[in-house]
Amino acid sequence: MRSAVTGPLLPILYSRIENFYTVVAQTVQYLRSMWPNELADVHIEIASNPPRSSPSSEVRRWLVDPVNQRITLYRIPIQRLGRLHRNDDLHRQMAIESAVIHAVAEYLGKEPWELGPEGLGRGH
Repeated sequence: MRSAVTGPLLPILYSRIENFYTVVAQTVQYLRSMWPNELADVHIEIASNPPRSSPSSEVRRWLVDPVNQRITLYRIPIQRLGRLHRNDDLHRQMAIESAVIHAVAEYLGKEPWELGPEGLGRGH
């Protein structure tokens, strides 16, 4: 008889990609709950990398397209180019959350700290 490699008592392992998608989804859900009207029609998508035809030498971590109501997050630059205080799960999660918050703030024309429950100038 054969059994699963992890066995019945070991936790299911999640990859960095799955974790990235989960953190993005949770952060977007939180931001939509704080800004439901402003983010109702915004499409947030994930791509591996930005297009190579970028005019600047800077590697983009996200692209905001207000005309098409779209925010594109670039997974690999967010995961690999962040300057982590510590390279652990918590700090990696915080880097992903930060990128999502900064991209949404750019889309809304606000500062990132304005997006939370204590944010100044909220339209609610």
